[in-house]
This record gives sequence, structure tokens and C-alpha cells, in this order.
Amino acid sequence: MLHSLDNCPAPAKLNLFLHVVGRRTDGYHLLQTAFQLLDYGDLLHFRLRDDGAIRRITDISGVPEEADLVVRAARLLKAAALQRQNREIPGVSIAIEKRLPMGGGLGGGSSDAATTLIALNHLWQTGLTRAELMALGLQLGADVPFFLFGQNAFAEGVGEALQALGTSDCWYLVIEPGVSVPTASIFASPELTRDSKPVRISDFLAAQNSFGKNDLQAVASRLFPQIAEVIEWLKPYGNARMTGSGACVFCAFSEERQADEVLAKLRQAGPSQWKAWKAKSIERHPLSHLLRS
Repeated sequence: MLHSLDNCPAPAKLNLFLHVVGRRTDGYHLLQTAFQLLDYGDLLHFRLRDDGAIRRITDISGVPEEADLVVRAARLLKAAALQRQNREIPGVSIAIEKRLPMGGGLGGGSSDAATTLIALNHLWQTGLTRAELMALGLQLGADVPFFLFGQNAFAEGVGEALQALGTSDCWYLVIEPGVSVPTASIFASPELTRDSKPVRISDFLAAQNSFGKNDLQAVASRLFPQIAEVIEWLKPYGNARMTGSGACVFCAFSEERQADEVLAKLRQAGPSQWKAWKAKSIERHPLSHLLRS
């Protein structure tokens, strides 16, 4: 048995579009979106422990260890493993190198949780399939199954109904406005559009980076004007829009050189509280080779 896994990527995601097409009787919103993986994200490191404990050994401001999706994911997988196998499951120490902001719409916490499930399924030799891990992940959050799906996807339902999606090969400039958006406050707004017309995956494929809109953007921009400011700054360079429930804003470029030029302009003249970076689109999760179908 392996005793450690280091440098496990937890990639960011973008919502290339995000439409709210209805609402379930339990209050959950029905969505359609296109998820795009990026070659930028957090890094996680795992070390098995002899005492059976599950510990996060990195302090993360604003996220108590007990509430962290990474810790919850590890405990959920350990409980599932104990039900399946009549053997002792080791503990684990988890270190996290955070690059993705909280409340940024990039799926950072969900991606960290998915990477934890993938890595520990491998380290603990639990033997769960991709579908079984996705079912566990849905208990943690609606975006977690996407990262376990392992590739770019057209998503429906609350985000759990996934179809593999071929997306454009391009570069993205992502800007963090310096604010954190609580998802619940966006979905609770009475001003949120909840009746967008459903689309087909072929509609998206015909247009890709110019397709649709983000129905959450108008509400988020009113509540957090910093988002609107970033969109206005980036708009002259392309189809700038918010990802997820915010607060990050992105724009697609066909060539890395174009993203570099806009990034250089922002660093020269943009507000100091904005953080910006570029990332390449990727087709598959970097750990997808560890997933069993």
C-alpha cells in the first residue's frame, strides 16, 4: 500500500454559461451550464496516519477544520469503506496549498473535496467506482460530482446530470475582484431570473464562448458592484462574464499572447485589489487516470 500522495491537483472550473430554468418543490434551482476545467487550481498532499485520525494540517482562514469539505469528504469515504471492507482503514493528514479564492465561483472547495475522494480511494485501496464516488460527492455539494466526472461537461438538474462535452482549446484570463460572494444570497434573491428557456447541448456547441449568459450575474453585480466594475473593464477585450455565483470574471482568448497582453495592461492600470491570472483549458481532470469506471 502507498503511504502518501503529493501534489494532487484540484483544478478550477468555469461556467461558460449558466441558465436557471426552474425550481424544484424543495427549493433547489434547476440549472443548465457548461463546465470547463482549467490547468490552474489548488494542490493537496496526503499522508497516511497510524492513529486512524483524519486531520487537515493546513490552517485556512474562515474555514474551521470540522467544516472543511476536504475533511468531510475523507470521513464520508472512510465510512463507506468500512461498510464495504472488513479491515482497518488508516487515518490521513491532509495539507492544502490554496490558490483558488473562496466565494469566487471557481469551485475551489468542491474541487478540493473531489481530489480528496479520488486520492484517498486510491491510497486506501477502497475500490469505489467513479459513479460511487460521484454519489458520495453529491452529498457534499452539487459541483463535486462534476470534478469526479473527470472531463468537461454539459450539466443539468442541480448540476449532477452530466454529459461529456468537447470545448474550445483556448486561454482564459480570470480576474478576482477582491470580494467573496455567498452563493445562498444570490439564489435567495427575488430578482433572480428563474425561467430561462431550456437549451440543447448542440445549441452550446454551435457558439461556445459567445453562447448564452450567466443568469446569476445581474443579481451578483447589484449586490457586489466590484463584479460589475471588472466586467466593464474586461468587456472591450472579449465576452467578459462572471463564473458560477461569482465573484470571479473571465474572458476567453484563442492565443496565449492575447491573454498576456490584457494581463499586462491590467497589472499596469488595474485596481490594486484585483488579482488576475491566465489559465489554459484542459479536457480532463489531471487525476482522471485514478478513476475506475
